[in-house]
Amino acid sequence: MDTGDRPGRLAVGVLGAGRVGSVLGAALAQAGHKIVAASGVSDSSRRRAAERLGVELSRPEEVLRRSDLVLLTVPDDVLPDLVSGLAATGADLRGKLLVHASGAYGLGVLDPAAEAGALPLALHPVMTFTGREDDLTRLTGASFGVTAPVMLRPVAEALVIEMGAEPVWIADQDRALYHAAIAGAANHMVTLIAESQELLSRIGVEHPGRMLGPLLGAALDNVLRLGITGLTGPVVRGDAGTVRKHVDALILAAPEAADAYVALARLTADRALAAGLLKPETAERLLDALGGNIWT
Repeated sequence: MDTGDRPGRLAVGVLGAGRVGSVLGAALAQAGHKIVAASGVSDSSRRRAAERLGVELSRPEEVLRRSDLVLLTVPDDVLPDLVSGLAATGADLRGKLLVHASGAYGLGVLDPAAEAGALPLALHPVMTFTGREDDLTRLTGASFGVTAPVMLRPVAEALVIEMGAEPVWIADQDRALYHAAIAGAANHMVTLIAESQELLSRIGVEHPGRMLGPLLGAALDNVLRLGITGLTGPVVRGDAGTVRKHVDALILAAPEAADAYVALARLTADRALAAGLLKPETAERLLDALGGNIWT
């Protein structure tokens, strides 16, 4: 389809103009591709389609008909039915690039469409999308987990680079572990920090975020540069008495947080022991404080 722009530009449709779809569509538009249609079901999707993509919402079949590249940016649980539904309509999928942005899924979820002639790509942005205006700028310099058929790998990587991001190849069979790694880091970090802020607020700290900011910034910098050798704190020091005090305090104040603390302290001790940062006899004292066994 000729978009009227310079050669190599694609007509882009977005099936699911939510937080992710609207940002990826806008990034492709900045690269010179043309957004021709989008679908969605909510008022926020309608607003994002108008404000970020410059189009009104259309029916999915219309999005598919008009597009060279279709972004399938719907929730993970909806994606298989969406792909099967598109294939079942008998719509002409031949030669169309179908791109999903799910981290957990690989190419298999696109098989029904690929069997009908579509060209499948999995491009997952390693970034959080909050619906705020800075989502698009945050995409610049981020990584994408890229999975594609070998013949389409250059196309997939070129699209990511055009969006200002870095393509990182992920083998199809590794998608679930890849997603577990990045989701565990980002999502659980939010939970842990929010829990810490709440506990500090309970004891009268007025600005817990201000207190935690420098500490967490330094800790993040340490681990990204040094890995596990950047670890600090009572576990790696072998301060079993301090760890036990933490557990006792949390049992009284937030029992559910105490369970998480113990599990993470055990994992921390296990990693520290394997890296040679913690001596076996010191680890044993920590075991007693945590009431478990890191050797299993």
